[in-house]
Amino acid sequence: MKTYAKTDVGRKRQMNQDYFYCCDNPVGSFHNLFIVADGMGGHKAGDHASKLCVESIVHSIASSRHSTPVTIFNEAVMAANMAVYKEARENSQYEGMGTTVVACTLQDRTLYVANIGDSRLYLINNGIKQITSDHSLVEEMVKNGNITEREARIHPQKNIITRALGIDDRVRADYFEISVETSDIVLMCTDGLTNMIEDDDIEYIVKHSSSIEKAVEVLVAKANENGGYDNITVILAEVV
Repeated sequence: MKTYAKTDVGRKRQMNQDYFYCCDNPVGSFHNLFIVADGMGGHKAGDHASKLCVESIVHSIASSRHSTPVTIFNEAVMAANMAVYKEARENSQYEGMGTTVVACTLQDRTLYVANIGDSRLYLINNGIKQITSDHSLVEEMVKNGNITEREARIHPQKNIITRALGIDDRVRADYFEISVETSDIVLMCTDGLTNMIEDDDIEYIVKHSSSIEKAVEVLVAKANENGGYDNITVILAEVV
């Protein structure tokens, strides 16, 4: 795979609470591993939650004795959830912290994905398709027919998450298995990107950039140009 990743604080925030892991070398039994997390909490809690989540997932996968990707991911998510939850309960400065997380690995021609929260994974080929589903209040409103997808983008409650890692002693992730082909591009990102750029524009930038490195740089720059209201994290991985 060809991969490139970047995180940026944006133009409105003082601290970057996003954290990512981008590795196209083996991690445990996985051939590669990609993770994006968007922390939430007080002054230092959000960045600590996302970093602890990602590091816990990587450690769990690296040492797992399981063989199937979904089982390995589920074990890692549970371990990370307990690590963040325990830290929040034992340290008052981290009270109430939590994080979104989206993670994936490509094994042969199958992409295995785990997701909690509203950080996203897209597959870009003939078009752009969001693979993950947001665990958010406005997404539930869209599914129930109360608002349209366009209304959801500007809804005042758009940042309310209905499922996050580390908030409770138990958490449930969504899992996906996607077949991919050569030249398909996997995009992972936090909502600092998707709240600032429409999906069609994301697709256009990725497809019309000279390289995935250039595409990531342009996406981050465009999100900042459009306001940069949140931290921005992007991973692009091209299947080769």
